[in-house]
Amino acid sequence: MFTKILIANRGEIACRVAATARRMGIQTVAVYSDADASAKHVAACDESVHIGSSAPKDSYLRWETIIDAAKTTGAQAIHPGYGFLSENEDFAKACVAAGLVFIGPPASAIQAMGLKAESKQLMERAGVPLVPGYHGAAQGAALLQREADAIGYPVLIKASAGGGGKGMRAVDKAEDFMAALESCKREAINSFGSDAVLIEKYVQRPRHIEIQVFGDTLGNYVYLFERDCSVQRRHQKVLEEAPAPGMTPEMRQQMGNAAVAAARAVNYVGAGTVEFIVEQKPDGSMSFFFMEMNTRLQVEHPVTEAITGQDLVEWQLRVASGEPLPMRQDQLKITGHAIEARICAENPDNNFLPATGTLDVYRKPAHVSFQPPVNSPDGSRARDAQSVRFDDGVREGDVISPFYDSMVAKLIVHGDTREQALARLDAALAATHIVGLTTNVQFLRHVVHSDSFANAQLDTALIPREAAVLFNQERVGLALAAAADVAQTLLDERATQTADPFSRTDGWRSHGVFTRRFEFEFGGEHVRAGLTYLHDGALSFKVGDAAGVLSFAATGQGIDLQFAGQRALVNVYRKGEVAHIHTAQGATQIIAVDLLLHAGEAPAEGGRLTAPMPGKVVSFAVQAGDVVKKGQPLAVMDAMKMEHTIAAPMDGVVAELLYAPGDQVVEGAELLRLSSEAA
Repeated sequence: MFTKILIANRGEIACRVAATARRMGIQTVAVYSDADASAKHVAACDESVHIGSSAPKDSYLRWETIIDAAKTTGAQAIHPGYGFLSENEDFAKACVAAGLVFIGPPASAIQAMGLKAESKQLMERAGVPLVPGYHGAAQGAALLQREADAIGYPVLIKASAGGGGKGMRAVDKAEDFMAALESCKREAINSFGSDAVLIEKYVQRPRHIEIQVFGDTLGNYVYLFERDCSVQRRHQKVLEEAPAPGMTPEMRQQMGNAAVAAARAVNYVGAGTVEFIVEQKPDGSMSFFFMEMNTRLQVEHPVTEAITGQDLVEWQLRVASGEPLPMRQDQLKITGHAIEARICAENPDNNFLPATGTLDVYRKPAHVSFQPPVNSPDGSRARDAQSVRFDDGVREGDVISPFYDSMVAKLIVHGDTREQALARLDAALAATHIVGLTTNVQFLRHVVHSDSFANAQLDTALIPREAAVLFNQERVGLALAAAADVAQTLLDERATQTADPFSRTDGWRSHGVFTRRFEFEFGGEHVRAGLTYLHDGALSFKVGDAAGVLSFAATGQGIDLQFAGQRALVNVYRKGEVAHIHTAQGATQIIAVDLLLHAGEAPAEGGRLTAPMPGKVVSFAVQAGDVVKKGQPLAVMDAMKMEHTIAAPMDGVVAELLYAPGDQVVEGAELLRLSSEAA
């Protein structure tokens, strides 16, 4: 076994690998960029090496520098995590050439599975079922259009060297094909260095089910069952669970055997995931088609660990050091149900636009760090040993930058049944409080409560199908939000109260009553409220249509609040005038308006179009003098590894372009100016 390894990654996966290595008595070396100099993963390792500036191409993708760091520190092997260099065959070869063990498959397997078109041809020869499509080497645009027309719409354009939803476009009709192809190729070459694509039939209401496989250097293979990853946005996973709901033992065995056949076909070693598209037929039966193989550990591996009781990183380390697989196929068993939620810095109500900012408040639910449960001889799992697990690579006060992926953390729950796991997931999400940037935490709760997810009616179109209940939903109303803010205000005032009766700010009067005025912004509306201090010490509050006695008390878990027939435990976090309200029912924001602060402010200037996030300008679809319509695409930006289209907010004429393609811009930078007057 190794005595020291280098972890060629960052964030939660670097922390995750370090945790297992520490438990096994293996020393670890972290690498870090300028942006990550004080990152959690650096502190999680025994030593660390600086490898460059913040952009991935100048740090985490510089494999020559990483190999030098491993040799300098005496590491015997390199764990690539996922993303970055984890599926880079040249890096795997270079590790071996430098006398280092690459903790992953051989370069030949990465190469065979790295190009989607070639891998599908290989799988076809291995007898693994495929989706109808075009996987050829010829890449002329006209040819690809003809192939798509022949396959029949809708089709899916996919970057041959891609992954993670990048370089992928669904096309519903022929006239949209060329524009989608151009965008797909541009994103693919920026992300993977190759613009080769393949075309596939887009299966209607497909499920995305993947099989975890493992191989060792002795020719042994097993599958550790399946994960359902159907809930996706922008072709990227949001929620993953194991086992897949509705999976029969017969179908599980068929898919598992197909996955092992795929691994055998390329002499695979280590952890890999074979992804399948599963089509649910009207009679309830299912058929499956090979989609791709990810030649690395997956983000969602914790759900497999939860239902099997195995540490997959430990399996990786043992296999890479030449040991046989820790278990045979007949020793592996499924216990209970596990679900993983990806907590991301993004705005679901604005097309999942990535967000940046500081984790001013970062409070996690009661949880355990990863500790593989001990299996009893009959394969059963220690009950509730790890019912809630939280994997992250950040701490309160850290900055989520535009340089890396938007994922903040992974929340994993386990239960005896799917229903129990769902309940635990919802409770854990409710106890996850993040302030300082926009996240998808409340959106995830909406998904959990949706009929489709609750009833396991899963497919990759679940999010658009349930859009009416997933987006722009407030689970906390004005009355509770305003009452919570007022209660926090009064508690803050009491905390600074002195014994001097003339300095009291609690509204007490020797005779009569006193009404204190508040003004709020909530849900886009301006609201006035009144708090009346009654002579007996009680408080009467009125806001909107709600009125009644307001009572509250601070507890160790928050504020026990009662108002207008509602009682809730609330947590209030303030950032400037904005109060972030968290309850078991949901979370919201309310602005306590300081009228003196805003006196004399002028209305915002119209006709401006600004960058909604830091990033790079990819292209403009217009030029000065063009007449545009509201909603028309104007520009494309690249941020957090994804392309984002900027659309016209109104009808008008392009007055001026203020940047050029390739320019880096900060959030709020004015990209171009529109005039509302016709040219």
